[in-house]
Amino acid sequence: MKRFCYILISLLMPFTASATHIFGDVNNDETVNVTDVVSLVNHILGNGTLDNATYGDINGDGEVNVSDIVALTNYILGQYEHTLPDIEVTANGVTFTMKGVASGTFMMGADSSTDPNAFSNEAPIHQVTVGDYYIAETEVTQELWKAVMGSNPSSFTENDSLPVETVTWDDCQTFVATLSSLTGRSFRLPTEAEWEFAARGGNKSNGFYYSGSNSIKDVCWFGNNSGSKTHKVAEKLPNELGLYDMSGNVYEWCSDWYARYTADKAVNPTGPETGERRVRRGGSFDGWNIYCRSTRRLYAFPTHKDDYLGLRLAMDIEQ
Repeated sequence: MKRFCYILISLLMPFTASATHIFGDVNNDETVNVTDVVSLVNHILGNGTLDNATYGDINGDGEVNVSDIVALTNYILGQYEHTLPDIEVTANGVTFTMKGVASGTFMMGADSSTDPNAFSNEAPIHQVTVGDYYIAETEVTQELWKAVMGSNPSSFTENDSLPVETVTWDDCQTFVATLSSLTGRSFRLPTEAEWEFAARGGNKSNGFYYSGSNSIKDVCWFGNNSGSKTHKVAEKLPNELGLYDMSGNVYEWCSDWYARYTADKAVNPTGPETGERRVRRGGSFDGWNIYCRSTRRLYAFPTHKDDYLGLRLAMDIEQ
């Protein structure tokens, strides 16, 4: 009965990510500028109210006051760094780490003018802003999947620290719903934009070709070095955000339906409302190096599963 309830929850859950808030966007207009300072001042003076008072707590001390005006002004001037603490989560005895990804704006995608290996569906390059969110330090392991679901669908089962694979997108929805119910947190798959922003290193990005390095062997298990199998998570070097295996090991499902990019600027994009295939990202142990680039886009039917396809968790910021 309990498993049935979890499955029912997963069917009722929306398949796109919850909207994430852009840090500093006090007036909630999807931009951060001097108008947010004005809104914050008016709120403190009692001349106006914010949609959500927590948006005004810039320095994170639990209060909204003059110190937040100073912090927001410095943030807009580039003199205040917004960071999020790591969160450790335990589910049925298995502990894993969620890494905070601070709001940021980046140029999503690639084209032949910036990368000779770019595929046509990586263009056009376009500006994207994402709000604060959390993303898992590693791909979901078989240990965690078994602790939550009570079974292991994987093809490679030599070690519990291997990434879980051979899971459909639909399987992942059941998993995140069950995990959310167990922990009281809001887990989900990352949006494609969140995934790429994190793979690039977020606001700490050094512009590497792969996630965390220009040298693929330092950060990635792929066709030339994997021995045709998955490897334990976090054996390679992490990227700038402390994330492992964003390039290679297994592809990772994203929440979005697949569609071609447009040139339009976007804020917290979640993809089209309908489609036939879901996005997968990151490359895998049996693929070419160019498929492990941070901008490479692939897709599959939500019922598709294979030994090169797994997932990484995302989580909403708790207000």
